[in-house]
Amino acid sequence: MSEINLKAKKREEYKESTLNQIRKKGVIPGIYYGHGVDSISLAATEIDLRPIIYTTESHIVNLSFDGDSSNYSCILKDVQFHPVTDKPLHFDLIALKEGETLTIEVSVHLIGNPQGVRDGGTIQHILHKLEIECLPSNIPSHIDIEISHLNMNDSIKVSDLKLENIKVLNDENASIVAVVPPTVEKVVTPEEGAETPAEPEVISKAKKDDEEKEK
Repeated sequence: MSEINLKAKKREEYKESTLNQIRKKGVIPGIYYGHGVDSISLAATEIDLRPIIYTTESHIVNLSFDGDSSNYSCILKDVQFHPVTDKPLHFDLIALKEGETLTIEVSVHLIGNPQGVRDGGTIQHILHKLEIECLPSNIPSHIDIEISHLNMNDSIKVSDLKLENIKVLNDENASIVAVVPPTVEKVVTPEEGAETPAEPEVISKAKKDDEEKEK
């Protein structure tokens, strides 16, 4: 797994009004925490956070602070986004401790062109992320799944995965990806031999007047 350096500042502001003010300046509040470590409230610029939060890859984050010579090894645990603007509002970094397992989500990458797709089927990518448990040294940047062998109506479930030193926590019966037949719209046609209803006769006023004169 690749590593990314993140320079941040420790903060003491906790009021939401204050946090909104720093967000307007492009600074995002966050927290560093973990088992057996002291939590640290922090803030980092949105620009510095982009390589960490706007990616499908998992990275080890080498966190450092101004005026502090210590380096904190961690990983992105969660990001909260504004429901309308999609701007980051808050981020969580969880400490990595050698020899201690942790639970994180990693992205799923599909590899190959399935036979079922070449036969006209469609790929349904159901689980884009998997929740896993492993040691820090075994954290993958993502999980590759080979799908070239899938035929029409085939699928890959969580129970089909064979990952070394990694435990997948999702339901083992959950489907990750499947190849499904194309959707065919049913065209309704009139039944053979069915009579078409006759249109009602429309008698115009002029025609009715002519008929009355002839009488």
